[in-house]
Amino acid sequence: MTSNAALSQSIQFFLELDKLKEVIRKNWIASQQRRENSAEHSWQVAMLAMALQPHANEPVALDRVVRLLLVHDVGEIVAGDVSVFDRGEGPEEKEAERAGAAQVFNLLPQAQAEEMLALWDEFEQGFTAEARFANAIDRLAPALLNLHSDGKGWKEQQVRKSQVLERVMPGVRQGCRAAAGWLEQALEQAEQRGVFPPEG
Repeated sequence: MTSNAALSQSIQFFLELDKLKEVIRKNWIASQQRRENSAEHSWQVAMLAMALQPHANEPVALDRVVRLLLVHDVGEIVAGDVSVFDRGEGPEEKEAERAGAAQVFNLLPQAQAEEMLALWDEFEQGFTAEARFANAIDRLAPALLNLHSDGKGWKEQQVRKSQVLERVMPGVRQGCRAAAGWLEQALEQAEQRGVFPPEG
């Protein structure tokens, strides 16, 4: 393949990634002015990982964590966003997202496409220290936005505190116990402010 052809593929890939800005998530930005999109989520979690890296449970290669976070939602261009509180986080949805990611990555030259899909798989499987920390950050960030937007996204989905503890906390704890401890206290305070509906 000529370098011009490879360059054209990279530009096509870049333009396809622009569609991630159109994938609207269930979370609201902290100011509550609008919902966040998946592109800004990917950027913000990469930045959060840089900030929280000293608190990771295990030593991690930060450059790899950032790469995992930058690729982890690319499949949403094709498959759309699925909230951790939706029913759809099962194998079928994950396979659809993986197929979507592969479709986008395949715009690149083969070696790069394979590398990016391998990063996507590493994030999903969570077998490495970097993947565990990246997953912790990915779980933590939406909770932080909800805590600073008076739980607006949670309220719309009628999320109970027990659901956050069940579906968010284990992933955060697995990669960043310090953040999990902070989050647990913040959830208690949010419950006292009436952010969550009654349990039951």
